[in-house]
Amino acid sequence: MALQVEKIDAVRWRIPRQGKMRTEGLVFADRHMMEVLRKEKALEQVANVATLPGIVGPSIAMPDIHWGYGFPIGGVAAFDEHKGVVSPGGVGYDINCGVRLLRSDLDLEEIRPALKLLADELFRNIPAGVGSHRSDLKLTQKEERKVLQQGASWALAHGFGEAADIEHIEDRGQLPDADPELVSERALERGRSQLGTLGSGNHFIEVQRVETIADEETARRLGLFPDQITVTIHTGSRGFGYQVCDDFIRTMLNASRRYGIELPDRQLCCAPLDSPESRDYLAAMACAANFAYANRQLITSWVRESFSRILSKGEAHLGLHTVYDVCHNIAKYEQHEVEGKKRRLCVHRKGATRAFPPGHPELPAALRDIGQPVLIPGDMGRYSYILVGAEGAMRESFGSACHGAGRVLSRHAAKKVARGQDLFGGMAAKGIELRAAGRATVAEEISEAYKDVADVVNVVQQAGLGRIVARLRPLAVIKG
Repeated sequence: MALQVEKIDAVRWRIPRQGKMRTEGLVFADRHMMEVLRKEKALEQVANVATLPGIVGPSIAMPDIHWGYGFPIGGVAAFDEHKGVVSPGGVGYDINCGVRLLRSDLDLEEIRPALKLLADELFRNIPAGVGSHRSDLKLTQKEERKVLQQGASWALAHGFGEAADIEHIEDRGQLPDADPELVSERALERGRSQLGTLGSGNHFIEVQRVETIADEETARRLGLFPDQITVTIHTGSRGFGYQVCDDFIRTMLNASRRYGIELPDRQLCCAPLDSPESRDYLAAMACAANFAYANRQLITSWVRESFSRILSKGEAHLGLHTVYDVCHNIAKYEQHEVEGKKRRLCVHRKGATRAFPPGHPELPAALRDIGQPVLIPGDMGRYSYILVGAEGAMRESFGSACHGAGRVLSRHAAKKVARGQDLFGGMAAKGIELRAAGRATVAEEISEAYKDVADVVNVVQQAGLGRIVARLRPLAVIKG
């Protein structure tokens, strides 16, 4: 039977309860996005998530929705702390894949003559492959366990970064209750060589300029100005997080059977939140999240080092400060108001960004009156956006917004489209310095593989989930 989908308004669509759904689905998308989605399987995944025990409110999809493992990428779902479940498929393999934005005191004219050298230095200085080649980072197993517990604070304590960074990271860069004893030896082994690496695929470092500002006062508060140089870092927990997820998929498949949970898709394997399997997963997941926070903190330090070396300026004179760092593959306990009552829920965000509005108590004091920065990368050839969370996100999406542009082509399909193209020359023609380990990764990440992120963030703003602050244009892109 074809899935029923009903239009609510220009940017909202309802999937009414049907089959074994316990609640409805809510999709944020414009008309064109929905036309494409109706031909794909991601909407079925939204409906499948709605069948899970203890789900509270609708199964939600953001406008960057596309097919993923279990949950759609761009999926949000909240579960009652007593009757609900946790599912590794609702977090994803790259646990705490996320984005950090750095602002600077530099402008375009100041950096333009050095852009090629800067791109070379960033590519040389920041490991982008499987393992780290940095001589200043050799982890023992004992130190690795500290990373898993302390997150970004571990990196700061070892001289990587500045104290103010911590205040501008979601969770202050450290999820509590992380337990390294629940992590497999294989995960630990993979993590030791990959801390401080960018990775490949859609991970990147991007040097950008502030192209347009939509909200001057909020931009000023975030330290942004026209033609300013910014840097975006997009990476996660690398092979460590992948292994944690893979290990617990097996655990959760057994748990689903043990607790009699009927699954429409085995990729949604899960366990009750009050079960030992869920407690163990969340503690191991927190280890991976902390690994990712530390990873982005290390890379931040090396970005500053690279700018300082090429521009012959001390780091203190660069003004490369963290605007914010957000994660977009995570499950967290949060307080939300549901039908007039405060409830503690486990919110899964799979390819979705937290978007808390002004006044939210979890925001840093310096940002509390403007809302949480929401960092939305686009594809490498166009632009990215900075938003702030809005009150509508708390009413409709458990304080969530989109996380990027969202793929429209699989990696295999993107490679077919890229065949015969001069990918590096094409980027150079746009004024973008591209550095990558090889052509294959670049082919997977061509602009044609993604939605236009402007369309995605416009849906978010029109729906009242967030407000656009500024648009960033890429100058140099570093990929694994």
